[in-house]
Amino acid sequence: MFDLEQTIQDRHSTRKFLSQPVPRNLLDEALTLAQCAPSNSNIQPWRMVFAVGVRRDRLQEALLNQAKQQLPNIPPLPEAFQHYRQELGVQVYGSMGIARDDKANRTQAVLRNYEFFGAPVVGIVCMHRDLGVADAVSVGMYLETLVLCLTARGLGTCVEVSLAGYPEIIRNELNIPPELLIICGLAVGYSDPDFSANHLHISRESVEKNVRFLDY
Repeated sequence: MFDLEQTIQDRHSTRKFLSQPVPRNLLDEALTLAQCAPSNSNIQPWRMVFAVGVRRDRLQEALLNQAKQQLPNIPPLPEAFQHYRQELGVQVYGSMGIARDDKANRTQAVLRNYEFFGAPVVGIVCMHRDLGVADAVSVGMYLETLVLCLTARGLGTCVEVSLAGYPEIIRNELNIPPELLIICGLAVGYSDPDFSANHLHISRESVEKNVRFLDY
C-alpha cells in the first residue's frame, strides 16, 4: 500500500531518464491497478501500446528524422491560453540554463521530446476514433491512475502530447490500426537525479481559480 497524498505530490514530469531498464513486473502491477479506473458505461476505452528495445529505438529514429524536417501537426493553443505554455517554458528552459533567445539549444531541447527524454519505455495512449469527449475523459482518468501507480513504484513519467503530432509515423512503426486515435505518448523510466529540470515544482493556480461552490 502507498501513501496516495504523497504520491500525488511526488508526481512530476520527468525530462531526463536513466538508461536503467524498467522491470516488467512493475509495469504489469501498475497497469492492473489502472484498469480499475472509471469509464463511461464501463467501456474502458483506453488502449495502450508500449515499445522497448529495438522497436523503441526505431520509433525514436523515425520521429527525430521527421521532426528535423517538419513541425508536428498539433493544433495551437488559443491565444488566451498561450501564456501557460510560455510560463512553463520559462521555468523548464531556465532550469536547464537555456536563455529565451538561445534558438539552437531550444531546438535541441524540443527534439528531446522525440527521444522520449531517454526513457527506456515509451507508451502510446489511444482510443477508438468513433468515441467522444466523455470517453476521452475516461482515458484521462485511466492515464492519471497509471501515472500515479508508476510514481508509487519509484518510476518517473512524462505525458507527451508532442508525439501525437506525427501520428502516421507512430501508426506505421507500432502497427496501430487506423480505427485507433493516437492521443499522446507516455515516457516511463527512472528519473535522472542529477538533471536540474527533474527537480522543478511547477506552480499551480489556486483552487478558487478553477472551482466554484454554489449554496454550499
